[in-house]
Amino acid sequence: MSTTAHHDGALEHLEESLEQHGLETRGIEPVPDSERTATPRGLLPTWIAANITVLLVTMGASLVVDFGLNFWQCLVVGVAAPTVAYGLVGLIGIAGRRGGAPGMALSRAVFGQRGNLLPGGLIWVARWGWETINAVTGAYALLTVLEILFGIRRNTVLIIVTLLLFVITTFAISGMGIKAVRYCNRWATWLFGAFSVLVLGRLIAVTDWAAVFGQRAGPVAAMVTGAGLIAAGGMSWTPTAPDFTRYLPGTAPSAAIVRNTVGGAGIVVLPLVLMGAVTASARPGLAKAADPVSFLGESLPLWLAVPYLLVALAGMLLINAMSMYSAGFTAQTLGFRVHRHWAVAVNAVISLLLGGVLMLAATSFMASFTAFLSLLAVAFSAWVGVFGVDMLRRREYDAAALLDTTRTSAYWYRAGFSPAAVAAWALGLATGLLFTTCDWFTGPLADGNPVGRYGLGWLATIVVSGLLYAVLPKPAVVPASAGKSAPLAV
Repeated sequence: MSTTAHHDGALEHLEESLEQHGLETRGIEPVPDSERTATPRGLLPTWIAANITVLLVTMGASLVVDFGLNFWQCLVVGVAAPTVAYGLVGLIGIAGRRGGAPGMALSRAVFGQRGNLLPGGLIWVARWGWETINAVTGAYALLTVLEILFGIRRNTVLIIVTLLLFVITTFAISGMGIKAVRYCNRWATWLFGAFSVLVLGRLIAVTDWAAVFGQRAGPVAAMVTGAGLIAAGGMSWTPTAPDFTRYLPGTAPSAAIVRNTVGGAGIVVLPLVLMGAVTASARPGLAKAADPVSFLGESLPLWLAVPYLLVALAGMLLINAMSMYSAGFTAQTLGFRVHRHWAVAVNAVISLLLGGVLMLAATSFMASFTAFLSLLAVAFSAWVGVFGVDMLRRREYDAAALLDTTRTSAYWYRAGFSPAAVAAWALGLATGLLFTTCDWFTGPLADGNPVGRYGLGWLATIVVSGLLYAVLPKPAVVPASAGKSAPLAV
């Protein structure tokens, strides 16, 4: 046996051993039919776990304090926002079932092998910010647990240590891969359910419901703005949706994918938003708290503060693990020729560094989060508009062409670019920024028009990029290679 053959055999044996112990060794290459054994029902705990964040409680409080909405308006916003945002996430997730590959790998078929580097690079950088926000929130939860239970007050060293512990734990889960993520998500679903029962019981007992229901209704424009802000958080998951559906068989129904995605998100978003809205009637400071985790933890009785903090910590761990899991794929599509778990490590280090800066230097956590969320939604929406319209004309993906980054790839197009996709993406992104305003940035058209006033720059981005891509001349759809798997469900 040659040295090369012996090395390849040893490597294959090592990968099989790692997979048996739960480590996912597959990278951006499409999943073969024999391994696509997941079910659409498994998406329910996935999207429940993706939304267990105390930031939704804070945003619910903001609907009352900053936007002037009453309970019933918050209820409408809490239903509409996840329906719109995660409806799009579910629809984009259908592409993962069709192609069996991560979202940014499938994106090569749309933008071209080189053209995909443009939205891929922007989305990867945006992931840094999302993971930093999550890491900071998780570290705050851990710091509050230490202070409430053991009287240990925070200092600079402790802040760095807790942030480091959070990031390492996140990396461990995301580095293990899809099996570890799914396992943790199932447990998080039960944990959130138990916590919701406790919170509901306490809110019923201590809330001044006359004050809650007696609040005046706010303007409809404020409802639109609030729904847009909450939906923007859900929009951040759209490029990663195929990452969690690629293990579904080709016969999995599209309706079930969308239904379980929207249902999983809605089960969490609505009660957390309403919890924030009800809490704000007695404690309006929640809407602007520099550290919302500690604010709530210190205001609750001990018997509820501890489970609340545990849920907050577990939720942020899993949200960050899912984000880093997808970020590893994005890094690989950008040319990082390393195993998926090492690609994940790059994002872990970045979130650790940026998280330290935010915790030690930022004066207003919520202001930083809201500003980042506005820009993040626009960055992702330009890709969604183009990719979503392309899904209407493309029923399958060529597995070989997705992995071939040379001139021989069927997805090379013109010098590695699809002119229609790149132009529509760039113009859509620019349009969205024109209508976007936040603490860090104000577009020249952000004021004095409905889109800018309602904070729907991300929606304008989807519409413009999608329409442009629909009308521009596009390369012919490349048929899948011979030997493609079973027929696809519609």
